[in-house]
Parts: sequence; C-alpha cells; structure tokens
Amino acid sequence: MDIDTRKDSKCFPAIALAACLSVITPICTAAQIPFTDFARHEALLDVKISPDGEYLATTAVVDNQTVLGLIQLSDMKAVRIAPRGIANVVAFEWASPTRVLYTIGERLGALERPSATGEIYAVNADGSGGSVLFGARVGGNQTASHIKQAVSEFAYGWVVDPRPEDANSAIIGVHPFTGSRAGAGSAASDSGEFTEARRIDLVSGKTTKIASAPMRNADFVTDNQGDVRFAYGNDNNQKLQVWYREGNGKDFEILFDENKDGTRIFPLGFARDDKSVYFKCGGSKNLGGLCRWDVASRKLSTVWSGTEADALTYMHSFDGKDIWGVRSMPGYSQINLIDKNAPEAAQLVKVAKQLQGQDVRFASSSLDGKKVIVLATGDVDAGTFYMLDATTGKLGSIGARMSWLNPDAMATMEPIALKARDGLDLHGYVTRPVGKEKEKNLPMVVYLHGGPYGIRDTWDFDPYVQAMANRGYAVLQVNFRGSGGYGYDFEKAGYREWGGKMQDDVTDATRWAIQQGIADPKRICIFGGSYGGYAALEGAVKEPDMYRCAIGYVGVYDLRLMATRGDIPQSLSGRNYVANFIGSGDDLWNRSPLAHLDQLKAKVMIIVGGEDHTVPPIHGENLHAALDERHITHEWVYQRTEGHGFYTEANVADLLGKIDAFLGNNIGTPGKPSE
Repeated sequence: MDIDTRKDSKCFPAIALAACLSVITPICTAAQIPFTDFARHEALLDVKISPDGEYLATTAVVDNQTVLGLIQLSDMKAVRIAPRGIANVVAFEWASPTRVLYTIGERLGALERPSATGEIYAVNADGSGGSVLFGARVGGNQTASHIKQAVSEFAYGWVVDPRPEDANSAIIGVHPFTGSRAGAGSAASDSGEFTEARRIDLVSGKTTKIASAPMRNADFVTDNQGDVRFAYGNDNNQKLQVWYREGNGKDFEILFDENKDGTRIFPLGFARDDKSVYFKCGGSKNLGGLCRWDVASRKLSTVWSGTEADALTYMHSFDGKDIWGVRSMPGYSQINLIDKNAPEAAQLVKVAKQLQGQDVRFASSSLDGKKVIVLATGDVDAGTFYMLDATTGKLGSIGARMSWLNPDAMATMEPIALKARDGLDLHGYVTRPVGKEKEKNLPMVVYLHGGPYGIRDTWDFDPYVQAMANRGYAVLQVNFRGSGGYGYDFEKAGYREWGGKMQDDVTDATRWAIQQGIADPKRICIFGGSYGGYAALEGAVKEPDMYRCAIGYVGVYDLRLMATRGDIPQSLSGRNYVANFIGSGDDLWNRSPLAHLDQLKAKVMIIVGGEDHTVPPIHGENLHAALDERHITHEWVYQRTEGHGFYTEANVADLLGKIDAFLGNNIGTPGKPSE
C-alpha cells in the first residue's frame, strides 16, 4: 500500500509563533512578485516538540539571524535564544524533556554564508542554564563548583544520538580539527585522528569516550540502549565501509566493504527489539531499497524495493525506535508502507486527506505519539508546520516558512519521464508560468542541479525556478545519470561522464521539450550552479546551435583545476574523487568548456563568489579573461564576499534581477520576444 501525499484545518491560536518571533509579513499578491521576496531566507526553518509534548523548539530568522525559539505550550510563554554576535543556530535536538542541544555557524573572514563551528551548546526549555558543552570555547560557564568542568577541545562535534529517554546524557561524535572534518557524513580525510563517539553530560559537558572508529571521519549508529554498534564512512578511495561490534567495549569488525564487492550499503538504525538493523540497500532492481540485517544470523533480507525511484527519507515511529514507511519521489512524493498496521500510517492517511495536494510528513513527535509536528511542503509552498493532536485528529497551523509568498501565485511543477539516447530512463520536471500551462513554444530555461553525484531535483519549492516562471519562462529540470534518487547503478552510470553521457542526457531532455512543443527551439537558455554551471557552459560549446544563452553560476570551467585548486585536492580522498569520478590526464582538458570556446555561439553570463573555496574564483576569472581575449561580449557578476552560492538576501535579489535582464535580452518572454 502506498500513500500519495499530494484546508480544512483549524487555526492553532496558541501557536502565535509569528508574534513570538516576529517573522510574518503580508502576503504579496502582485502579478510580478518582487525578487526581494524570492531572495528572503525562510523565516521559520524547523519545529520540534519536546519528548513529553510540553514544549516546542524552533529555528527562525529574526533580523537576518537564525535564532532558537522555546515555547511552553501550556501558557505559550516564549523565549528567544540568539547566539552571540551574528552567529546563527544551525541545528538542534531535544536531548531530554527539558534540555535542548544546538550547534552554531559563524561567518568566517569575509564570507557571507555561516560555517558550522563544531561547537555544541545546551539550554533548558525555559531558556535558563545555557552553556557551551563542547568545543574550543568551553570553560567558565558552569555555576556549580562540585561539577567537574568540561575541557576545551579544538575539534568538531555533532549529535549522534540525543537519547531523549536519558535526562542526563547524549551521544556525540568528535573529530579533531587536525583532519578535514567538515561535518558528519563528509568525505573521508587521509590525515588526522580517528573519529570518536562519546557520552556527554548535558549539564557539565564532561565527555567519556565509548568508541573509537576503525576509520577516519566515520559516523556512528547506536542501538536502542545507546550502545555504539556501527561505524561507517567512505575510505580514501571514496568506497563505503561498514564496521560492526557487539556492544560497548567490544572490537569493531568489517561487515561490508564496497572495495570487495562493489555493493554500497549502510546502516540506518536498529529495529525496536535490537535484534535486527535497517540498512539502505540496492533492493531487487538496484533502484534502491530498504533491507533488514539479522544480528544473530547476520543475514540480509530485502524489506522494500524501489520500482521507479530510491528512498528519499525513512518514516520513523513516533518514539524513534522503528521504521514503518519509506518516502520516495518517482515524480510526486509517495509513502510506501513497511508496516501497514503502524499507528503512524493511519495518522498520516488522516492528515494527508486534510492537506491534499501537498507532500506531508511527520517532522517530530512526543515519545507517546499524542502530539505530532507535521510539515507540509510542495512545488508552490516552501512549507507550513502544523500541530496534530493524535487523540482528537485536530490539525492546527503553527506557521509557514515563507508566509509572504502566496502559493496560489506560484507555478506548478509537472513530473516528466523520457528515454536517453541509449535507452536509459530519465526523470525530471517542467514548470510553466501561471496561466501559460497549456501554451506551446514558450521561452525555456534548462536549469541544472549541482553535485552532481547523489544530488537530484525534487517536486519541491525552488525560489530560482519560481522567480524565472514568474517572469514568463518555462523551466526544465532533468535528473541526468549520476543524480541521486534512482539507485546506485544510475549514480555510477555518471562516473567519469562529465561532458559525456551526463551532458548527452541534458541535450536529450532539451530535445524532448522541443518535440513536446513546450519550448521554442529558438529561445532556450541553459543555467546551472556548481556542476550545473559546468554543464551549462559545456552544453553551450557542445551544442552551439541549441542554446541562445548560458549562465554559469559558481561553475567549474577547467577540470584540470579540480585536481589542484580549492578544498577538494587538499586530501588524498579528494584527489581520488577527481580521478575516479571526473577523469584524469587529457580528458580533464578535453571535457572543459574553456577548451572549446571557439565553438561558442551562445551569449554568456558568469557568476562568481569571491570567497568560494569549493570552486575557487579562478574558474570564473579564467573564463572571463578568455572571453575578453576573444572579444566576446558577456555578463560578469562578481560578489567579493559571497561563497559557493550567494547567501545575503540583497545579493540574491540583485542576482535574480540581473538574470532576468539577461534572459529578457536573449530569449525574451511571451509578448516580449527577442530580436
């Protein structure tokens, strides 16, 4: 049984969250929506209810700073926790009914976008007892002299298991900054110390090591008792390894190694009885699946297999001790039931009926499941949070992420499917302007995602897509081979295919849109960021007669530099990434847009962030210089303080305006054709 999650809800007057946190502004109903509205950060980012259902914790943007909000539901008394200076709250978890753990990000140097510091903070539900528990700035925050103070550490920490049933401690992961840890789950470093799992006291911050991973930069999985049982991560060859141990104090042993059999599988969590473990696996068709590994027999069995798409997320029980469903997105979102009798499944069916046409999922819940936070998103809605009273079935609105944008004024996304020239199934989306859904031969923007591996476009709200559609352009998005969401075989099909079959997929999707009558073949622009910026310029030189213009946003234009510049080649794993996934030798230059500018016919816009450490500015600067040498007129947008993707609202709004002017000059809009 599958549930298609695509308002008749009573307002939840107590959650005057907007009033508490000052984030609501009037809805804009103009035909042309100001770019400043699309550029604004989401006001309400996340909402989580305490384990006992007595408090809410939220993150919201107030005065351009992400703050933590704490609300007692009985009297709606609210407090705001703002990190010092201009730091931002990055993530948070309830570690007990009355204690919240959170991490922060700070702007480093001239960079606008905050970067996580790796510090872990804690605060009581009523706003008292705030302290830094872990990190370089620990010290001097304890008030009880008999409590042993934590020690300052120059290391990156993250929450592995908040252990909400344990009022005194949680499990964290720790990676010393001697390596290149950038966050849990990042690519492995070939230097530095091995990752540790520790138990941390929620008041004193004192930590006790309970596991040292058998590999660098690993992540951990605990059982329902809080024992660390798995360590997993990518080795220096970007191959996934999974290590297992029988319990705390036992030795780790290798369980699955992609180097040996090519299988990529990793643990998600233990089942309720701790006798089996859920794994993300390939499924019966290698399109993705959910497997169960039996602890006693050590045998793996398939629980669910994707038929069109891989799992997007997993649906956990209200108490977090089991998985009852898989959320996938072949086109629209759907929930595939693992346990048809799960009370959570019955509740989701009821909620989905009230919020028809939206992608509905449970964001958090009290441990007893009586109070549930629901998040409803969609192609025209950045998301709205609701409170579900599971006993009465009543659903009350908490607040919208982007309340100033009217969903009725947004353009809808249509899932598409087509065949690549070699027969591979491709999926994607077409967004047409409001009121132009049935029109033919529209000016169209081919909008390409970054990554590229493991990343995909989804049926979800995208401010760039909506901004372009609002100005009259159809937008085509395609999940070319290498993208995530369609199984590991589909992702591997894109390895070393930069400028090759990955690019052909984009071309085939563009031709499909022309054949379907969606796009005017004389008014097509190609646009993307990061890898998408590469593919936009590569498309312009490889198919010079197909695109009238190309926009490269923080893109890669000389693949040789991937092996020498930026943060990727700073480790052995990064260098192996270039060799194994992009290419080597002459291939790097031959598949670089910079090598084929003599074939370029399209008008070009280059967008560069001066503080971009992932794709250094030299990529854009070299392309800029090469076009100047050829006396090719082009648009040059350089923001000194921006990084890998613009962050500041004013800069994003300005960028959207420049993109709109560029598109208007080259492919026009209905009623305003290009000359």
